[in-house]
Amino acid sequence: MEDRTDLRELLNHINPALLNYEEWTEVGMALKFEGYSCDVWDDWSRRDSGRYHTGECAKKWRSFRRDEGVTGGTIVHMAMEAGWMPPQREAGRVLDLDSELDYVEGAIVGEGWVEHRDIDEPSSWEPAKELIRYLETLFTPEETFGYVTGSFQKANKDGTQKWVPANKGVYTLHVADVVRDLKKTGDIEGVLGKYDHEAGAWIRFNPLDGNGVNNENVTDFRYALVESDNMELSAQNGLIRQLNLPVAVLLYSGGKSVHAIVRIEADDQKEYKERVNYLYDICKKNGMVIDTQNRNPSRLSRMPGCERGDKKQFIIDTNIGCKSWAEWYEWIEAVNDDLPDMEELAAEWDDLPALAPELIKGVLREGHKMLIVGPSKAGKSFDLIELCIAIAEGRQWHGWDCMRGRVLYVNLELDRASCLHRFRDVYNVAGIPPRSLQNIDIWNLRGRSVPMDKLAPKLIRRAKDRHYKAVIIDPIYKVITGDENSADQMAKFCNQFDKVCTELGAATIYCHHHSKGSQGQKKSMDRASGSGVFARDPDALLDMIELPLTDDIIKQEVNKTICRTCIQYLTAYCRDLPWETDLSEDDLLMSGKVQAYCENKLDKWQMQALSRQLEAAVKDTMSLSAWRIEGTLREFPKFPPVNTWFRYPIHTADESGCLQDVDPETEISGHQKMIDARKKKAEKQKADTIDQIEIAFESLQEDGVASAIDVAEQIGVAPDTIKRWFGKGKRSRSEYKKRFETFENPDNQKLYLRRIEDTDT
Repeated sequence: MEDRTDLRELLNHINPALLNYEEWTEVGMALKFEGYSCDVWDDWSRRDSGRYHTGECAKKWRSFRRDEGVTGGTIVHMAMEAGWMPPQREAGRVLDLDSELDYVEGAIVGEGWVEHRDIDEPSSWEPAKELIRYLETLFTPEETFGYVTGSFQKANKDGTQKWVPANKGVYTLHVADVVRDLKKTGDIEGVLGKYDHEAGAWIRFNPLDGNGVNNENVTDFRYALVESDNMELSAQNGLIRQLNLPVAVLLYSGGKSVHAIVRIEADDQKEYKERVNYLYDICKKNGMVIDTQNRNPSRLSRMPGCERGDKKQFIIDTNIGCKSWAEWYEWIEAVNDDLPDMEELAAEWDDLPALAPELIKGVLREGHKMLIVGPSKAGKSFDLIELCIAIAEGRQWHGWDCMRGRVLYVNLELDRASCLHRFRDVYNVAGIPPRSLQNIDIWNLRGRSVPMDKLAPKLIRRAKDRHYKAVIIDPIYKVITGDENSADQMAKFCNQFDKVCTELGAATIYCHHHSKGSQGQKKSMDRASGSGVFARDPDALLDMIELPLTDDIIKQEVNKTICRTCIQYLTAYCRDLPWETDLSEDDLLMSGKVQAYCENKLDKWQMQALSRQLEAAVKDTMSLSAWRIEGTLREFPKFPPVNTWFRYPIHTADESGCLQDVDPETEISGHQKMIDARKKKAEKQKADTIDQIEIAFESLQEDGVASAIDVAEQIGVAPDTIKRWFGKGKRSRSEYKKRFETFENPDNQKLYLRRIEDTDT
C-alpha cells in the first residue's frame, strides 16, 4: 500500500486555473474512479477562485460513472506535464520500453510500477444480489451452469490445511430458474443448498451441457480464470486493470486472491488452450504467477454472495478493461512494439542528422515511400519498369535524375516470360544500353502472392543485406488486405510499406488505380480509388491523368512522325543524297515537303521501303495517348505538371509543349447529360424521318414527282406537316428542304413533292 501514489499530492502540482472545462471534469472523473471523495475535488477546485462556484462539484460528481474510462493515470499525466516526477526516477528521463526496465516482449508494467488499488467490502451485504449479478453477467437465461457447495479440508505440502470442493456438485440447473428463485427468496442456501461458511462455495464460469463437468461438457469456451496468490490484493486489483484485461467479472475470493473471469471467446477447445496460454504468458511477464490448473475451461471459481470464514466472496467490478478478446489482443500487440526512445530537440539542434539522399532528384529520398496512381491504359507497369531501369542505369525518369543503385521489382501480375520480355522491350525501344542488368532483381509472384501483412516479412527476410535502393511492388491490388474504402484497414495495410522501408533502408514504390468516373475536376490527391489514406500516406504521390487529343494535335504529331521517319531513312540509306542542303530547316518540319523530296529523289524500291516504314510509324502515332503527371510531395516543393506521351511500350517527354494547354476531361453535369441525350434523340428522329420520306418518295414518284398527300399518308403524318417542313413558313425544316421542295399543281390543286437535285427550276 505504501507504494501507491496519493493523487491528492499530485493535485498540488496541477493548477485548475490553467485547465479547460473538459480537463477539469476529467480530474473529477479520475478521482471518483480511484475511490476518492468529492471533497478532494472540491477543495482542489477552490484554487481557481475566478471560476469556482459552490455546489458545482457535488452536482457534477453525481453524473460521473465509473465506466467512463478516465483513471488516475490522467492526473499522473497532468502532474508530469506540470513538472512532477515519480519517486526514484531521474529528472528529465523519458521512460521507454527497453533495457532500463528489463523489458521483454509482453511486459506492460515494469517492476515497481504496479498501481495498487484497494478492495472494499460492500457497504450493505446482499448475498443473493451478488450471485444474480454474477449469473446475469456471464450467462444467458437458458444456459446451464455448475456449482459446488460441498467441501473438505486437504493438507498442503507445508502441512497447512485448505478447503477444497468435495464433489462435482450440481450441473443441471438453468440460469433463469436460479435467478428467479433467488429474486423470490433472497436466500442462496435455500436455492442452491447449504455450504460450510468456513470453506465458502464454488461456481463454474463457463456454461455446461447438463451431462457432466468435464471439458467436453463445456458448451461455450467463453471465459478463463486469472488468479494469483503471490501479490497483495491491492496489487492484483491494480495490475489486472493496468493490463486492460477483458474482464467480465472481477471478484474477491475471500482469501489471498482476486478472481478475474476474463473473456476468451474461443471457437473450440484448441483455440481456448492457445488463448489461455497467451493470456497467462502476458500475466506472468508482468509479475502475476498463475496456477496452471486454472487453464481448465470447466474450472471452478469462487461463488460471490458466500461467506468464507470471516471474509466475504463478493464482486469487485464487472465489464472492465477491453470489451473483447480481439480488442485486448490488438491492444497488447500494439503496446508490445519496438518503438525508439523519445528525443529532446535541444540535444539534437546543433548536430542534426543528415537527410536521406535523393533517390529521384526533387521527388523521393532513399527509405521513403512513393505511390503512382492512374487509370488503366496509362502504362503504369511500363512506367515502373522504366523507373527500375533508370535507377539501375543511373539515368533520368520523366526528366528527373535518378541515383544509380540496385532495385527489386516485385511482379504480382505478369507471368514470368511476359515480365522479362517487357524489360528487354523497354531497353530496346528506349535505346538504352543494358550496362547494369546486375542491378535489377525481379521477384515473380503471379499466382503466389499473399496479403501484404504476410508478404512484408517474407520480402524483408529475402531482401536483407542486398542493399537495394528501391523496392517496386506492382500492383498493390494483388496484396491489399481488408476493405480499400476503410481508413482504419488501409492505414494498417500502408504500415506494411513502412516496415519494408525501415528494415531494408530502401524506398518502397507502388502503384494504385483511379476511382471510377471522370478525374479532371478532382485534385490529384483525391483521384486514387478507396480511402484517402492511399494518397496521404506516401512521401511522394505521382498522379497520371489522360489528356484528350484534338484533331490538330494528332495531325501535328503525324506530321512530326513523317518528318522524323523520312529523315531517319535518308540518314541511314541515302548518304550520297545532299538532302541536308536541298531541304531547309523549315522544310524539314513540313511532312509534305519532306515526303515530296523523297518521292522525287528515291528510286522505286527505296520508296516502297520508306512507305512501309511510314505506314507503320503513322499507325503507331495514331495509337498514342497523352498523360499529365502531377505530384504531391512531403519532402520537396511541388513540381510543375509533367506532360508525357505513352508510345507503347515507353513514355516520352512532350518536347514540343503541345500538351501544355490541354485540359483533362471533366465530369459532365447531369443537366448537360440530359440536354445532350435529348439532342442525340432528336437528331436520330430527324435522320429516321428523312429516310422514311426518301423511301416513300421512291415508291410513289413518277418522273421525279410524288403526291405530298400520298407521301404523308405512307409515313404517317398529316399533309400539312409535309407542307410545313418543305414550304416557306417560319417552322420550315431546313434539313429537309435541302432535299425536297413542295409545289401546288393549279390544275388539280394538289400538293406535290420533288427532289431539288432532280429539278431544273
